[in-house]
Formats: sequence, structure tokens, C-alpha cells
Amino acid sequence: MMSDSILSMPKQVSSPLLPRLHIDLPLLTGILLLCAFGLAMLYSASGSDIAMVKRQLVNIAIALAVMFALAQLSPAKLKAISPWFYLAGLLLLTAVLVMGDMSKGAQRWLLIGGFRFQPSEIVKIAVPMMCAGFLASMPQPLKAWHLLVAFFLALIPAALIIKQPDLGTAILVTAAGVFTLFFAGLSWRLILLVVAIAVAGISAVLFDPDILDIFLHPYQKRRVLTLLDPQNDPLGAGYHIIQSSIAIGSGGIFGKGWLNGTQCHLDFLPEQHTDFIFAVIAEELGFIGIIIMTLLYLFIILRGLYIAAMSDSTYGRLLGGALTLVFFIYLLVNTGMVSGILPVVGVPLPLVSYGGTSIITIMAGFGILMSIHTHREPSRTRQSEITSFFD
Repeated sequence: MMSDSILSMPKQVSSPLLPRLHIDLPLLTGILLLCAFGLAMLYSASGSDIAMVKRQLVNIAIALAVMFALAQLSPAKLKAISPWFYLAGLLLLTAVLVMGDMSKGAQRWLLIGGFRFQPSEIVKIAVPMMCAGFLASMPQPLKAWHLLVAFFLALIPAALIIKQPDLGTAILVTAAGVFTLFFAGLSWRLILLVVAIAVAGISAVLFDPDILDIFLHPYQKRRVLTLLDPQNDPLGAGYHIIQSSIAIGSGGIFGKGWLNGTQCHLDFLPEQHTDFIFAVIAEELGFIGIIIMTLLYLFIILRGLYIAAMSDSTYGRLLGGALTLVFFIYLLVNTGMVSGILPVVGVPLPLVSYGGTSIITIMAGFGILMSIHTHREPSRTRQSEITSFFD
């Protein structure tokens, strides 16, 4: 009898190492594969500059450390610090307008103790954290004024960023707030109304471009007009889009081969290692290379949405979904502007373009996603049977 009772007792099985470290293996695998792909393309886009690749490796290492650190914080702790993080972001954005470092006609950076950083990158994380925390704290079902307050929580920092001016980052910050509202149950009628207003605005610009003077800086107006007709100034404002389109089109199905892109290596393509690295990929690896890269992005995005859907808290669901869709907006805006579908707004290709602050911000978002997934209560892992593909 004693032996039977012993055999019937559940065995103590130690949990795997990565979950105990709050690391989600599928998400981490997708991230590392995309970073490795980015390093290979950066080596080509930089003209085989190994020093730049090493600097990017350092950026990735720092970003992974930030991701790991944030993954250790539970969603409850993240929710508790959200208001303070948001307030710090607003104060830093205000400081940029008062004493920010000027570069290339824009006042977007702070120089503190010899360290130069861009506070708007912090706000990309702070806004969805704050909006999700506010909406998750409200009684259900949400009222219209709850959604309105959350929208203004996103709009205030976006307005400060536009003053710098930095339209691309302002779009991402606003999108972070709007996506939080979407996952909180924003009415489809309101979404369709916003889309209709956007279509009407675009139509008005097509008929009367001078309308842009009311809302945009002169250089921003030039970008929009260049999008509509890049051939109007082929050696000036339209140069970026024209050269990028040539690079993308010349790649064909299989591309010219890694390190063999002529638009890139003959210096026709501007900003080839940062904002326009997508054109380098298209020229050298062709349509096949773009498909492979897109599949990597798609896996990461689907994994992020899965983590949000499986969250055992409203806060985790709202925040995880918003961070994942903001990552998607990074991809959409960059590929759109490089392809000539959207105006050039200076948004990098996530995890592929060279840069430190943007990759750290993106990895911070992934760290929060890992926290949401690995801090779940074991008894509340909903619908675990559908994890066969993702887990």
C-alpha cells in the first residue's frame, strides 16, 4: 500500500531554465534570427565596415540586457510604475524643448553628463504602459470618457514630440495609445469614422496642397508633395524615393547577390545603413529575401499577439497587444516610405537598421512581452491547447 501511494504522488519536476529567467524562447529565437539577418545586411550596406557592425553588436547586447531586466519585473510592478514612468517622459520632453541639443535642424536630444539620448524613445514605451494601466484600472464596461482620457494621455506627449519636430516618432507614440484603445474595445464605428476623415484629408490635399501649410512645417510639406510626385524634384526632395525605387525594382526575384548591390555600393542610395536599408535588402536579395525577412517579422508579430491574448490580466492584454502592433507600425512605415507609398519620416527598419536608441526601445517592449507571458499564474493559462504551433 505504501509503495502504491508513493507511486501515485505527483513527481516534482524542475521548471525549465528559460521560463525561470522569464525568457520566452520562441520570441527570443525570432528576435535573434532577425538581428543576425540585420547584421549581415548592415555589413553590406555599410560598405563592409566591420567597425560599424561591431558597434551594432554592442547596441544589440545592451538592448538584450534591457530586455532581460524588464522581463524580470512582473506586470503588477510594471503597472505600478507606469504613472511615474509616463510623468518622467513628459518632463524629459519638456526639457528637450527648453534645453535640448540641436542637430540637423531638429531639437530632439538631451545631453546629460556627457550622455546624449532621445527622450521620445522612452515615451514610446511609457505611453502604452500608462494608457493600459489607466484603462485596466477602470470599471468594466468602459465608458466613452475613459477612452477619451486615454487618448489624451497619448496625445499630450505626441504634441510635444511634434514641436521638436519629429513626425515619425509622434506617429508611433499616437499609434501606441490608439492600439491600446483598440484592444480595450474601441467601437468599430469610431474607427471607420477616423478612417473616413483620413481619406477626406488626403483627398483635400490632392486637390489643394496649400492646405498642408496649416498643419505641417515646410520640410514636412515637401515630403508629402514629393510622395505625390517625386519626379518634380529628382535631384532634391525626390532623390531619396527615386533611388530607393530603382534599388528595389532592380533586385527582381533573386536579387543581385549579397555585397553586389550597385545602388548601394556606388553611393546612389542615401541613408543606406539606417532608414533605407530595406532597399539594400531588396536589391541584393530580391523578392525572395524580402519574403524571408517578412516571415521573420510575421512570426515575431504573431507571437506577440499570442502572448497578449493569453495574458491573465487586462493590463497585460492591452499592453502586450499595443506593443506588438507598434512594432508592426515600425515595419509598415519604414517599408512604406522606402517603397514610395508613404512620406519619408525617418522611422528605422526594426532590428535591422543601424542605431542604438531605437533598438533598445524595441527590445524593451519585447522584455515587457516576456514578462507578461512568463509571470502568468499556472492555473490561468487559458486555451493552452492551441500552443502546439507557437510553443
